[in-house]
Amino acid sequence: MRRVLILGGTGDAIALAEQAVQLPDVEVISSLAGRTQSPITPSGSVRFGGFGGVAGLINYLRQQQITHLIDATHPFAAQISWHAAEAAEAVGIAHLLLIRPAWERVSGDCWIEVQNHAAAAAVLPGLAERVFLTIGRQELAAFAPLKQIWFLMRMIDPPLPDMALPPGQILLDRGPFHLAAELELLTQHQIQAIVSKNSGGAATYAKVTAARELGLPIVMVQPPLLPLGDRVSEIAAALDWIQS
Repeated sequence: MRRVLILGGTGDAIALAEQAVQLPDVEVISSLAGRTQSPITPSGSVRFGGFGGVAGLINYLRQQQITHLIDATHPFAAQISWHAAEAAEAVGIAHLLLIRPAWERVSGDCWIEVQNHAAAAAVLPGLAERVFLTIGRQELAAFAPLKQIWFLMRMIDPPLPDMALPPGQILLDRGPFHLAAELELLTQHQIQAIVSKNSGGAATYAKVTAARELGLPIVMVQPPLLPLGDRVSEIAAALDWIQS
């Protein structure tokens, strides 16, 4: 019996769990950090909340007799990815990164690539006065000092009450997003630039296409460094890995 722990929270993790539970002699547990108020519940067993660092994850892997650990978290959730790699090595179990490739610039794209959200905020003055901010809710404080810029801020859940926010409007929505709607949104709010994480995948790529068609610049935050090791970008490859 293979006991598979999927560190989830992404659409890929949900799709993987749905198919992995159908494999013979495989038991699937999905772990969600609990940051989203109304998460989509994956197939199989589900746990919520953190592990308490590397030591807590090591204890959980041992207690649950996990044989395979798959990190299918968001590409920007680097801390849990590093913890997972360290814990898997300590316990001596198989470890896999299921990570979607980052988007690549194509002809017509106007990207300003930066390494973090502070750098993204630094390039906005003088670039645009109305900005579509699509980075989720956790990094909004980096843009709060920019009082001269109006932001349309899209996220799944509302920001915490005590969080510093930039001026503008909050839009609560969950992908996937489609090109026609993204074009309408950008035009309606007279958006002049976009700030986005380069998180890859198809669910939110429509804003990149919309920016290209409208000739808008995108301040693109590059993904953080992730641990080395086995990694795949397709769910089918992850399923093969479980059975290998």
